Amino acid sequence: MTTLLVIAKEPLPGRVKTRLTPPFSPGEAAALAEAALADTLHAVAAAPATRRVLVLDGAPGPWLPPGFEVVPQCAGGLDVRLADAFARCAGPALLIGMDTPQVTPELLTVDFAGYDACFGPAEDGGFWALGLAEPDPALLRGVPMSTRRTGAVQRRRLRDAGLRVRELPRLRDVDTAADAVAVAALAPHGRFAARLARCAARTGSGTGR
Repeated sequence: MTTLLVIAKEPLPGRVKTRLTPPFSPGEAAALAEAALADTLHAVAAAPATRRVLVLDGAPGPWLPPGFEVVPQCAGGLDVRLADAFARCAGPALLIGMDTPQVTPELLTVDFAGYDACFGPAEDGGFWALGLAEPDPALLRGVPMSTRRTGAVQRRRLRDAGLRVRELPRLRDVDTAADAVAVAALAPHGRFAARLARCAARTGSGTGR
């Protein structure tokens, strides 16, 4: 069975989801980030796994469900931090971030039979999930992160290594207010959608509609 890794930042005002301000305040953006992280962690908790690991920049809070190991992120760029997360795994591992609260346990139930890697592209050109049957940190180091070509470079890195890659569904990250509205509509009963509705009511904004 697979280790499920979540890489995340502690949802503190001014440190997370800064592209949501405006229309939201830093406190509201942090509350939205916390809701997205909570939805993500609960989906991971409900998916089959041998280990569930939160690779965290910051300190855990009441949003963390039971059953998770919490380990600190290492220093360095995102590629280095992702590589370090995989280096902590001795067997198959799937890593996701905190930006796709619409994720479900079914999407996280991966089978490496016939594949060496799983790759979940994001609509912004990045990726929301990366799974490796045999974790190799070198597959991530040096990949340019947070660009429109991040996903393409990472996918090519996998294929150039001779890995058989299974494509996962394309998902939308929450970066902007318009993203937030679109993602909340995909999971209308989640914590993120509920928090977005409360924040939008307070700001009186159309949140991109």
